[in-house]
Amino acid sequence: MSYKKPKIVIIGAGFAGLRAIANLAKVDAEVLLIDRNSYHTFVPLLYQVATSFIPPKTVAYPLNKYLRSCNNARFFQAEVLAIDFKRKFITTDRENINYDYLVIATGSKTKFLGIDGAPKHTYPLRTLNDAVALRDRIFSNIERAVTCNDWDRRQQLLTFTIVGGGATGVELAGALQELIQTILTQEYTELDPKQVRIILIHSKQRLLADFPKHLGDYTGKQLRRRGVKIHFQTRVRSVMPGVVELDEGTIIETATIIWTAGVEANLPSDADKISTAKSEQVCVRSTLQLLDYPEVYAVGDVAYVEHDGKPLLGIAPEALQQGTAVASNLKRQLQKLSPKPFNYFNKGTAAIIARNAGVAYLFGRIPLQGWFAWLLWLAIHLYYLPGLSNRLIVLKSWIEDYFTGKRNLSPTVSQSNKLSSDYAESQKSPSYNK
Repeated sequence: MSYKKPKIVIIGAGFAGLRAIANLAKVDAEVLLIDRNSYHTFVPLLYQVATSFIPPKTVAYPLNKYLRSCNNARFFQAEVLAIDFKRKFITTDRENINYDYLVIATGSKTKFLGIDGAPKHTYPLRTLNDAVALRDRIFSNIERAVTCNDWDRRQQLLTFTIVGGGATGVELAGALQELIQTILTQEYTELDPKQVRIILIHSKQRLLADFPKHLGDYTGKQLRRRGVKIHFQTRVRSVMPGVVELDEGTIIETATIIWTAGVEANLPSDADKISTAKSEQVCVRSTLQLLDYPEVYAVGDVAYVEHDGKPLLGIAPEALQQGTAVASNLKRQLQKLSPKPFNYFNKGTAAIIARNAGVAYLFGRIPLQGWFAWLLWLAIHLYYLPGLSNRLIVLKSWIEDYFTGKRNLSPTVSQSNKLSSDYAESQKSPSYNK
């Protein structure tokens, strides 16, 4: 009787999914990675794509290239439509796939909090296409403002509103302010940088609520000093084309509205079959297994996991550690051993504010702010960015920007919009036989 290797299917090519793949490289099993895109997106640097610090291609790493060192793994590009946990059966838009073990690492998606008009009239920042679309919108509105003779319309075109004061909103506000100062000085001398307004709307009393209070206060002071207007304890009531209405009735006329206010788990459409918690995250055991299906794991943004009595933040270090833990538990299950609980080691978190200004909270007890925290953030993200060539391009872009103010204003808008399709054509994977 021939030996049939067990099949491990991993859905999602984010940090957790790829880390699990890497740790399963020598396992005597068939490993299949499924993702709708043919590339891994380095989400923490999307805001730098949107503000032209770095070219789009540097945050997209081809999955077939990543899997070259994993002889037991293959990639299958498809959209997962449903999962039948009882039959161990996955339905995709291309083929249906069986599994023996499953890892759900599908990440998160933008949560619009039920705000009327927000899904239609705002720009999220969760995918590579989101970043490119936002970058094109920023440049388009500035170019339109140059030739606009109507003062009110020009002011609307030059008003950029960010909803959400977490790390993404803060980093985007600071980077956008630097971009405006740079490109208006270099490329659009007809406009006065003082005409540009960057508005940050935040529902809480301070920015970066997951950091110590003094770091959040420092962040607010740094952004305000650079000209960013911050609305604290303010919520958006509705969004219309070119208009944001606040809870207290204030109307902001703005041609670019960026939504960074929340995320929720990105689950297949039949998620009602499994237990979920906050933000639709999947309830899991301490081992990261689903409550009712021990052969299924959920990791990263899609899983509800607590540390020291609080939910994890949904940052990359958490996902990476979970990916390692899941791979270890899968190896144990293949050896007929019981999985071990996941224990998160808090290395800390960091956020960049603007040039020479950042904050970090290391190991849950060491606060940092200023130039060193900014440099630490750069070093961490450069280290985790996949691909040596990508790292070199990003490092070169950062150095050029720091010393010369030169930004990556190419490829053109029409070229950048074809990025995803170009990857799809060049990185097409062969059909997978069930």
